[in-house]
Amino acid sequence: MTDQAAYALLSALRAEFQAIAESLAGTPTAPARDEAKRRIVALFKRVDGALGELGQLKEEIRGLVELYKQTAGEEPPAQEPPQLHRDHLGASTFIEKGWSLISLGDPQGAIQALTRALELSPGDPQALSLLGWAEMHAEQYDDALANFSRVLVLEPGNALARVNVGYICLKKRIFGEAIEHLSRVIRLDNDRKATLYANYYLGLVYLERGMMADAEAFLRRAIEQGPNLIEAYHELGRALWLAGRREEARATWERGAAANRFAPWARRCQELLDRTARGEEIPRFASS
Repeated sequence: MTDQAAYALLSALRAEFQAIAESLAGTPTAPARDEAKRRIVALFKRVDGALGELGQLKEEIRGLVELYKQTAGEEPPAQEPPQLHRDHLGASTFIEKGWSLISLGDPQGAIQALTRALELSPGDPQALSLLGWAEMHAEQYDDALANFSRVLVLEPGNALARVNVGYICLKKRIFGEAIEHLSRVIRLDNDRKATLYANYYLGLVYLERGMMADAEAFLRRAIEQGPNLIEAYHELGRALWLAGRREEARATWERGAAANRFAPWARRCQELLDRTARGEEIPRFASS
């Protein structure tokens, strides 16, 4: 691919990206959103295909290196040092692909891509962490826990890995360990996103245990740190409702529903508003 062709391809991809972004501005209709989704998937596939071609070209360049050595009278080493077997550049392609697939809601595809990344670069903390995240989305909690634990062995201060371990403990209803991991993330406070989710997940832990005052405190703290975390409004409303503070609960859901009416959690806030307006009760547990 010539420089001119590469530039033309990149320009076309960026133009399509910009066009999709513009189509989602404001309040698009349902058909417009469906069309945007189709175009996003098509754009992802085009980019992924281009990356595949670049990966093939990279392998061919390695062949040029060997050819150059031969013309210079150099013999390739009989055995590469172990560290040269780590293909970090190749792994990065699959790491990016894994991240994109997680964002597109395809955890199984992400697991395949990230497993390939780890074959190319064994023990890479970023690939391990993303693989654990994909497995968590796929509800493969034992596998995810194992990979996050491997990350923490390599990087004990990795707050995102630790907060995800706390979340998995919550899902497995191992509340004591969940509190221990999440509280440690809050104490360290070395990653803003991890601290935000540590507060949110601790709110869920105490909500599941029926400790509404503690749940409210952590969920309010999460909202202060991340006003766009709409799921925190949903769960704070549940804590307030179950504590008998029903007007406050409805006001909280109204804030969540108004934050982004197209977001799934905003719709869930509206569902609870509608449900309680009909005189119905709400689920005692998040899984209900």
